[in-house]
Amino acid sequence: MIDSGSSDEALLAGMAMGDQAAAVAFVRRYQRRVFGLAYSMTSDSSVAEEVAQEALIRVWRHAPVFDHRRGSVTSWVLTITRNLTIDALRMRRATPTDPDDFAASAMISLEHNPEDAVARGDISDVVRTALGDLPAEQRRAVVLAAVYGRTALEISEEEAIPLGTAKTRIRTGLIRLRAAVERLRDAEEEHR
Repeated sequence: MIDSGSSDEALLAGMAMGDQAAAVAFVRRYQRRVFGLAYSMTSDSSVAEEVAQEALIRVWRHAPVFDHRRGSVTSWVLTITRNLTIDALRMRRATPTDPDDFAASAMISLEHNPEDAVARGDISDVVRTALGDLPAEQRRAVVLAAVYGRTALEISEEEAIPLGTAKTRIRTGLIRLRAAVERLRDAEEEHR
């Protein structure tokens, strides 16, 4: 018998087998997180509601093929949500923002919500600084991949560069960003 206290994996397995109680418990557990992620990316509650609904439908449809060896249920559900949100943003955006403009605006600190700023701590500043320190072509590739959800192939076509070059720019940029965040975490641990 599956109940609301069951693990995510058990609820997902129940959904895969058509258990309505498992599906209801799963949706109740994830609906706020899914909506919250979509809303944080779109700042539009109606778009976030549409994305959340589609994400949970997709989770239900693909529950039978979920593989716990590839990651947690939470990361799987939130990845589906993120991808659908990016698709929704692409469809709604009449004029796409140039990745260079996006990166420039990301480097300007605009703290609209003090609680969010406190929760993020210094990491956003570190990422912003590290993003600014990247060479322009790496910064553009990272923004296209991480923010706009472009694949390396799409980036190579948009930028008129070889696929290998696009992959290298993305990988090198992300490695540099990760190293900057890890340096911050190491410094914080030393101060504790």
